[in-house]
Amino acid sequence: MQWLKQEQRVLLIAIGTAGLIVLVRGLGLLESWELSAFDRLFLLKPNATVEQREIIVTIGETEIRQAGKWPIPDREIAKLLEMLNAARPRAIGLGIYRDLPVEPGHDTLQKLYQNLPNLVGIEKLEDRNSPAVPAPRSLAASQRVGFSNALLDPDGRVRRGLLYWHLQGQTHTSFALKLALLYLKADGIVPQRAALNPRYLQLGQAVFRPLQKNDGGYVRIDAQGYQFMGHFIPPSAIEKVAMNDVLAGKIAPERFRDRIVLIGSTAPSLKDFAYIPYSAQFMDYTKPIYGVELHANFIAQLLDAATGKNSLIQVLPDWLEGMWILLWSAIGAWIVWTIRSPIRSSLMLLSAIVALFAAVYGNFLLGWWLSWIPPLLALIGSSAILTHYLAYRQEEFRRSKDFFKSAIDAIADPIFIKDVRHRWVVLNQAFCQLSGYSLEQLLGKSESDILSPEEAEILRAQDCLVFETGCSMENEEYFTDAMGKTYRIATKRSLHRDAAGNLFLIGAIRDITERKRVEDELRRTTVELSRSNEQLKLSRDRFHNLAYHDSLTGLPNRKHFNESLAQSLTWAKSNNCSIALLYLDLDGFKAVNDTLGHDFGDLLLEAVAGRIAHCVRNSDFVARLGGDEFTVILRGLHKVEDVSVAIGKITRSLSQPFALNGHTVVVKASIGSSIYPRDGDTEAVLLRKADLTMFEAKRLASDRISQNS
Repeated sequence: MQWLKQEQRVLLIAIGTAGLIVLVRGLGLLESWELSAFDRLFLLKPNATVEQREIIVTIGETEIRQAGKWPIPDREIAKLLEMLNAARPRAIGLGIYRDLPVEPGHDTLQKLYQNLPNLVGIEKLEDRNSPAVPAPRSLAASQRVGFSNALLDPDGRVRRGLLYWHLQGQTHTSFALKLALLYLKADGIVPQRAALNPRYLQLGQAVFRPLQKNDGGYVRIDAQGYQFMGHFIPPSAIEKVAMNDVLAGKIAPERFRDRIVLIGSTAPSLKDFAYIPYSAQFMDYTKPIYGVELHANFIAQLLDAATGKNSLIQVLPDWLEGMWILLWSAIGAWIVWTIRSPIRSSLMLLSAIVALFAAVYGNFLLGWWLSWIPPLLALIGSSAILTHYLAYRQEEFRRSKDFFKSAIDAIADPIFIKDVRHRWVVLNQAFCQLSGYSLEQLLGKSESDILSPEEAEILRAQDCLVFETGCSMENEEYFTDAMGKTYRIATKRSLHRDAAGNLFLIGAIRDITERKRVEDELRRTTVELSRSNEQLKLSRDRFHNLAYHDSLTGLPNRKHFNESLAQSLTWAKSNNCSIALLYLDLDGFKAVNDTLGHDFGDLLLEAVAGRIAHCVRNSDFVARLGGDEFTVILRGLHKVEDVSVAIGKITRSLSQPFALNGHTVVVKASIGSSIYPRDGDTEAVLLRKADLTMFEAKRLASDRISQNS
């Protein structure tokens, strides 16, 4: 992913080169090269075995001179057909035009036409280059005629075969297909519609997909009729015998039995020539074949395809051809990009060319026509363009290094410059001094070569982040020099791209070791001060608690009570509310203290404080003034009767026996009260009023005890 992001030019070169080749190919400028390369694949095929299903009876210059004229008289043709039919061939193909009588023997020949059901005649359909030549009427009437028209490529060679031709609403069958069907019929193979596509013809194992105008290396060819591409066989693989030898009985009848016998002219004077892929030589084109040999070749292709001996030529779809060209363009670019050595990259490119040809040739043997010239041009083109681009980049890279070197040598701070492979390409002397290594030891290296894995990983991660985001960044890191001394550094990184597109990471380093030491010292001092402040706060809180709370019961003490009473009065006045003050004194506490001891008395006071606190609201205030005296501030009174309710709750709670340290005691409390604003509006008045009512309550309790006793 990073390669794609940082080196988009490489990908663009591969795609652009492939696109240019596809465009040039689409204009037809490579068609002749591709067809020529296609021919040479045939020349490299292993030697074929002799064709056992066909035999050609040739009519050469000797036969013509003996007959004294051309065409050969009908009598000679009739005699030849009789002898061939006696040998029981599967089919006989009369590959010479017999549209006009050639006496003597015309009547005899006409009778043979009618009596030989396995005889197929030949006709020529009218095309743009020549008029039509009809077949003998009797053969045409029984539909035992095939056309001989051949398809010529722009270079005059025949590479395509024809199965059917549509002319004036009538379908015509080729001479080769007619004879092939007669031969295959004996093996139970008949033409049928292909299951994959009903419009396609299927013969045995072969489905004949009609050739399209841009298939293979062709560009906008005339694809009319039902055309196909088969595997040509060498002309030498088809057996030939002379007509005179057959008429003279020199050829054993077994040579013709159960085969297709083709009769055709091979006289150079008739100029019935054709050029096929096997006509090509590696340096010239000088080996034509005769028309009868061309028909025999197409028959062999049809028989091979139907019986599975050899497949038809198949081609890739246009989009897949484009991907095939792009693949080799990318391979060429990849080789040059990854292997920067000219010798090694040249050897790899040569290996790629060999691999390309091997792939094309291997697929050709399997029946696939893969383009060779376009991917070869794409491979060479992308590698050449990228080589030129890299040379330009290298020159700009050298200039950039020289410029950077001259610019940073005078800077006091350590400066480094890296390429996209994270290698140092330019360093100043300050960086060498910081690292403890010489310039020669550092150039071309990276952090992992001189630092610990942990430090190198952190520095590389920061470099990668800048390369990926393109944003300048500053980070603090550790850097250990050659002597083992570790520095704290601050590195600012940024990207620079030169005129050729070379990307550099420029880093400026500041040594912040001393600054960090001072910061750490200040941080430790701050922590110690904070800890001391916390301890002081705890001590202050503890002293405040001792100053404002009773050490025995934990209740607020007299000082705290006085401040709270003053605050409560201020609040009540500002909010126009009532508060009440209760003054409690325990009856009989001195006797308990004297009898059971001060420790028991302390336990009793703690228990009393707890019961009083549970009898009032959370908003009320309970305090111990000293000895067995307690006070309660009832804040926010809704009605005067609430004071009596609170006194009743406290009295009932304290009248319950106390079980402490194995002793059960009963104490009572005398409670006095005062209410603001009814009984006064100052602390002193309210406290005095509460104290007086408490003593009054204690006196009344004493009188009741005296009367009862």
